[in-house]
Amino acid sequence: MANEIPVYMITGFLEGGKTSFLKFTLQQDYFNDGSKTLLILCEEGETELDQEFMDKYHVVTETIEEESELNREYFREVGKRHKPDRVIIEYNGMWSPKNITQLPFPYSWELYQTITVLDGSTFQLYLNNIKSLAMELLTYTDMVVFNRCTQETPIDTFNRSIKAVNRRAEVMFETKDGETLQPEDVLPYDRDQDVIHLEDEDYGIWYIDAQDNPDEYVGKTIVFKAMVMKNKEFPADVFVPGRNAMTCCADDIRFLGFVCKYKDTASLKRRQWVMVTATFEWEYSDLYGEKGPVLRATEVAQTSAPKEDLVYF
Repeated sequence: MANEIPVYMITGFLEGGKTSFLKFTLQQDYFNDGSKTLLILCEEGETELDQEFMDKYHVVTETIEEESELNREYFREVGKRHKPDRVIIEYNGMWSPKNITQLPFPYSWELYQTITVLDGSTFQLYLNNIKSLAMELLTYTDMVVFNRCTQETPIDTFNRSIKAVNRRAEVMFETKDGETLQPEDVLPYDRDQDVIHLEDEDYGIWYIDAQDNPDEYVGKTIVFKAMVMKNKEFPADVFVPGRNAMTCCADDIRFLGFVCKYKDTASLKRRQWVMVTATFEWEYSDLYGEKGPVLRATEVAQTSAPKEDLVYF
């Protein structure tokens, strides 16, 4: 569509750095091209845009206070009034992130990207107090930017937690000085071994890493404890060994597992705990509809359940 207007959502908790990130973005060449930006502010933060800045970067603003104001009539009215080339919505992090995907934009408006900006030095407090909302915020986003990170910020843990609920999200970590930090992703097992034995508590870490770095596992043997999942729609020689994981809260339990081919699948019972010995491959599977991790089991033996049934991130 020739007159399509891109919409960018910037969300995160109050005083997490959203406006500072916004100011930085507006000054970059890919935004500072003379186009008119309509900025819809949904909360008052610690940093404000002064009129001189807005005039220089062709920004006009609107402010709302209630989530219910984000309706089709409002979007049409401000669009008609300002005739923007692009729209940025600085979304209130205490509002439901899921609603972002359901906002009734005019037909010419198209949601291009959702960016979540978080204060790395305080995010753990939000996880401790409002974990469900914090993790939901990470589920409905395309990019996560942790700023103000310190040496004490558990960036490896944060990175794994995000990948558990949203594998497509790009994750960045920065210090207060703008220095980029890279998660080390130190694994609790030796990935260089031809045979990798997973401890019960390491399953979730392996599950994520195997999808991020499949080449590191192809052709290797993985030994791990898992629960059997079977479905009448699966091929006769296929089951899925996996674990239930708490990715957000007690109401958000997901079964994490990979397709596994095993000649004696018929002998396995649903929800049975087994010790699986299998080679890891990356190939097409009808159950995925694309290429992905496929295990080829050489041995599946009945075993006892782990001390902790759920996998945590």
